[in-house]
Amino acid sequence: MPGSLTPPPDNSTIVRSAKHPVFQRATLASVGVLSRIAPAAAARLAKRLFLTPSRYPAPDREREVLARGRPRSVRVAGRRIATWSWGAGPRILLVHGWGGRGGQLSAFVEPLVARGFSVTAFDGPAHGASEGRVATIPEMAEAFRGVVDAVGPVRGIVAHSGGCAVSAWAVRQLLLEGFVELPAAIALVAPAADFRGYLEGFMEACGLSADARRLLERGLEARVGVPPEAFDLARFASELPLAGLVVHDQDDAEVRWTEGAVIAAAWPGAELVTTHRLGHRRILRDPEVVTRVTGFLAAQLGRDPGRAGELSTVAALC
Repeated sequence: MPGSLTPPPDNSTIVRSAKHPVFQRATLASVGVLSRIAPAAAARLAKRLFLTPSRYPAPDREREVLARGRPRSVRVAGRRIATWSWGAGPRILLVHGWGGRGGQLSAFVEPLVARGFSVTAFDGPAHGASEGRVATIPEMAEAFRGVVDAVGPVRGIVAHSGGCAVSAWAVRQLLLEGFVELPAAIALVAPAADFRGYLEGFMEACGLSADARRLLERGLEARVGVPPEAFDLARFASELPLAGLVVHDQDDAEVRWTEGAVIAAAWPGAELVTTHRLGHRRILRDPEVVTRVTGFLAAQLGRDPGRAGELSTVAALC
């Protein structure tokens, strides 16, 4: 049965609109106009825009947690990937979404370390403090693998939004290559199930002509090697030998709750937890969500919940 976590009304913030900012809408509209005159040029520009994540400054709460971590740079495909680690024990990897950064999942660090885990977060290529200007899901997954190669085997994953598809794709590739030290559990927070729909929405926002749309899709597939729908997590979730927890907010205006429900339904044994009035990002800082996710990982990976009482906050994060 799906679970439910509901915060008090006075602590709620609903993400009411996923519309692009005015300057972005103007840029997208100009690409649409160009597509009617020069579809090939418009498709090239649209491709670059589609693969360029936005970067936003991290708030103090994230920087404070990162400052207590052990920083390390990892080279992956010629780009420097920024990582931070905390604690000791079986490793949990935190994976942010498109346009995000590792620090967005910082609320999970202390509770997981207190459970006896080590935790690693990283900024994907073209995100946060890492190098690069454009990225794809396979390139993000390659960074995932490069970080794992550098820090050691990962037992569990907490992923957000587009980072859920990145994580699942990376694990799927490891599985296909015959790796045996695979993660055993993953918590997906606000996962996207419909990558084709995401691309269609982008092309609609641009107002691309039919010719430019075809050229854009052809260019994207040439870069990543597979069609957009290949990244729809619900298509291959059943292939993953991981215990799964899906947490999604009913009021998420950026990735619909139904996408998380579809993924949970397609994943044998996965549990769906529905929250309310948390939106797409505040869900990552909600205490009940953090407790539910850390409890799930501790139960799946056999960590002693009693260890939390033995560790001070300072000691746990060093």
